[in-house]
Amino acid sequence: MSATQVIYTLWLREMKWFLRGKTRIIQSVVQPFLWLAIIGIGMSSAFKLPGGQSYLQFMAPGIIGMTLIFSSIMSGVSVLWDKQFGFLKEILVAPVARTHIMLGKALGGVTTSLLQGLLLLIAAALVGVWPPTILALAQVMVFMIFISLAFVSLGLAFASKMTDPVAFPLVANFLVMPLFFLSGALFPLATAPDWMKAIAYVNPLRYGVDGLRGAIIGLSDLPLWADFGVLLVFSTAMILIGGYLFRKTSI
Repeated sequence: MSATQVIYTLWLREMKWFLRGKTRIIQSVVQPFLWLAIIGIGMSSAFKLPGGQSYLQFMAPGIIGMTLIFSSIMSGVSVLWDKQFGFLKEILVAPVARTHIMLGKALGGVTTSLLQGLLLLIAAALVGVWPPTILALAQVMVFMIFISLAFVSLGLAFASKMTDPVAFPLVANFLVMPLFFLSGALFPLATAPDWMKAIAYVNPLRYGVDGLRGAIIGLSDLPLWADFGVLLVFSTAMILIGGYLFRKTSI
């Protein structure tokens, strides 16, 4: 098989696996939307933000970022189930490059993560949060793609070194929850203590959320090009690390 066929076949397999889990799809959209509808609206009166934005508008990009990072990193669990049922062994011994296998699974994870992010973005429009222009929407898409790509690669890197699919969500949550809470998704980092700001500056999700917020409501701590630059460097590093560890994985 050619590289394109290998990548497409594994991408298609990931998509079918995702689309068959209708309950999982509904949950991935409903749960974040409840955060928006209940916490976002409920806390709006308690937060006063610059520019006249409501807390709901401030929070929406952060919840989209949360959806992307959780769905992206959890895509690594499919590697562990493939290990459990022997499918990964079959494709690893096939005459195809492991890099192509990794790319197929990574692109599948990125696509499913983007679908969930887009569904939530559409849901956010129901409560009045939507990019104001076509250019802003394009910027949102770029940030969503690179957030997904970075954390899908990170999930595959962890999955390459693990064997238990049940333990994977625990490890993923242990990593993701601090990244989420220290990303500025739920509160302005300008009001945070200095030690928390210092941690946030080395948190890659912080730049993804800041970029999404800047594109959607025009409120960001850094210029969009700076947010994108950091995210590009991080995603490139994760692709290289994830690819290296996946090539070294053993069954």
